[in-house]
Amino acid sequence: MSSAPALPHRAEIEHVVRRLVYQRLNLPMPTAARAPRPLVVNVSARHCHLTPAAVETLFGKGHRLQPKKMLYQAGQFAAEESVTLIGPRSRVISNLRILGPCRDLNQVELAYTDAISLGFEIPLRASGDIQGTPGCMLMGPAGFLELPQGVIRAAPHVHMHPDDAAFHGVKAGDFMKLRIGGPAGVTFDRLLVRVSPDFKLEVHIDTDEGNACGLGPGVPCALIR
Repeated sequence: MSSAPALPHRAEIEHVVRRLVYQRLNLPMPTAARAPRPLVVNVSARHCHLTPAAVETLFGKGHRLQPKKMLYQAGQFAAEESVTLIGPRSRVISNLRILGPCRDLNQVELAYTDAISLGFEIPLRASGDIQGTPGCMLMGPAGFLELPQGVIRAAPHVHMHPDDAAFHGVKAGDFMKLRIGGPAGVTFDRLLVRVSPDFKLEVHIDTDEGNACGLGPGVPCALIR
């Protein structure tokens, strides 16, 4: 039996409704309403990305990741499977979630406080830039996997469709600012721009950053060129 189609994100529905209201009332639309897509800001909790070979090492030959929850970006999911991360001095994090689908490199993304508790010194890097980063040991139900490198703190970044990039006047590799409102509001000064026809407009910050600015439902957010 085929699965039901994914429902639109609440921000997407609100974006369409907002534009229709401005058009119906014949009012000039603010910048946010004129944007091709709504801005979604999500907190990315610690997780890892694995190659197909790594998944087989940890879960058994022929094993494939099973989706547990679909993510905002099309085709991306939090898997049913998780692993145990073993860091320096045998300190561990249990139930480290795997995100799918599989990639062509192994990468672990932690927040700064995670690294402190494990005894890591990890660099702030763009996803995929793992050269010279620390490694770790991962443990699954079928075996161990030693990563010689790949543990990073992911740089705050924004996923953009080319239409979003054109609207904001930026390109892949540029940096923008992200203004978070509310009582604990902050502005992130170096938000890395990533562009792909497969992307929807979404910012990722980690749990430390999300907690520090009090990000939650209803908190206003804006991109600044």
